Amino acid sequence: MKPLDQLLRTNIKNLKPYSSARDEYVGEASVFLDANENPFNKPYNRYPDPYQRTVKQKIASIKDVSADQIFLGNGSDEPIDLLFRAFCEPGIDNVVSIDPTYGMYQVAADINNIKVRKVLLTPDFELDVDGLLAASDEHSKLLFICSPNNPTGNCFIEADIISLISQFKGIVVLDEAYIDFAADKSLLNRLGEFPNLVILQTFSKAWGMAAIRLGMAFTSPEIVSVLSKIKYPYNINVLTQEKALELLENEKEKAYWVERLLAEREVLRAALNEFFFVKKVYPSDANYLLVKVENAKGLYQFLVDKHIIVRDRSSVALCEECLRITVGQPAENSLLLEALSLYASK
Repeated sequence: MKPLDQLLRTNIKNLKPYSSARDEYVGEASVFLDANENPFNKPYNRYPDPYQRTVKQKIASIKDVSADQIFLGNGSDEPIDLLFRAFCEPGIDNVVSIDPTYGMYQVAADINNIKVRKVLLTPDFELDVDGLLAASDEHSKLLFICSPNNPTGNCFIEADIISLISQFKGIVVLDEAYIDFAADKSLLNRLGEFPNLVILQTFSKAWGMAAIRLGMAFTSPEIVSVLSKIKYPYNINVLTQEKALELLENEKEKAYWVERLLAEREVLRAALNEFFFVKKVYPSDANYLLVKVENAKGLYQFLVDKHIIVRDRSSVALCEECLRITVGQPAENSLLLEALSLYASK
């Protein structure tokens, strides 16, 4: 890895961040007259903790990391965007990404005027390590790896991921949004070995909190400081922080949800394989299945007409004629299978 100072954009390195009232005073007091807040409608009249200290402490205890290794964003999309803004000079720098993968990396790059160098996965959806490294140059600041990958659903070989982290000269962003559904373990326990590693996780999947829009980035305290320097001052509202703390007390329920979804995933996989128009159900380490079918667009529209919505991924590289099907509750999965039986009898 290059030194962090060499990776940072010069204007970000020299930026003097905005200092909010809650930056200048942290603690308890009987009278707050410093932030021009309305004194009525407590407790929601007060600005939230800009650094979400209580939430981070709770996450740190669950994930077995230090609180200063955590950055919280408005979904994972916020830290993705901030990484571009911190490290990539518009029109000059580039990022490297696998293909196919989560589409927000490309969108964030386009917004920030950064070129994405895409490298196809192998035909069996594994990383092309040599190809990814060959695609990078002195202006390659970020490398995105989503594992388990969206939409292919598979975890990548850990040795391949480690090889890329060790050899890439910039920041490696490992998106583990679906890691709770995988047999493979997170690389969080190896975070201290790699100062250029950023691991993204989310409350939207296994925790069942997509509506509150809370994403986690785990990385070195130095990179956390950079992201905190350029984020909007109160990026996580107090309602989100309160709801996160409430649900973080429910680890057992979250584990139960994951167990149920994994069982349903296998039931759904077996059932899908029985239909003649299903050509392949790909192995999955996530809470969805990538399914190759005959006439994906036609089947997608048939399901829409039955008020069942899946995702047509036919236009995505290596996913021709594929639908991505999220694992639902048993009753939802049964409705899907009933609709597919009707389709089969047409």
